[in-house]
Amino acid sequence: MARKALIEKSNKVPKFATRQRNRCKLCGRPRAYMRIFMLCRLCFRKYALQGLLPGVKKTSW
Repeated sequence: MARKALIEKSNKVPKFATRQRNRCKLCGRPRAYMRIFMLCRLCFRKYALQGLLPGVKKTSW
């Protein structure tokens, strides 16, 4: 989990647009962010394996 202070700080409108940091909507993690789903890789994997993300399925070869 991300620190609550950093999540609150990222909710403010930055002075410059380049200072904005994408964060996971569920846990607030700033790294390994997937723009399409607005989730980090950890939350993405958890929800994909549960079948909660439409159009996503596990691949195997």
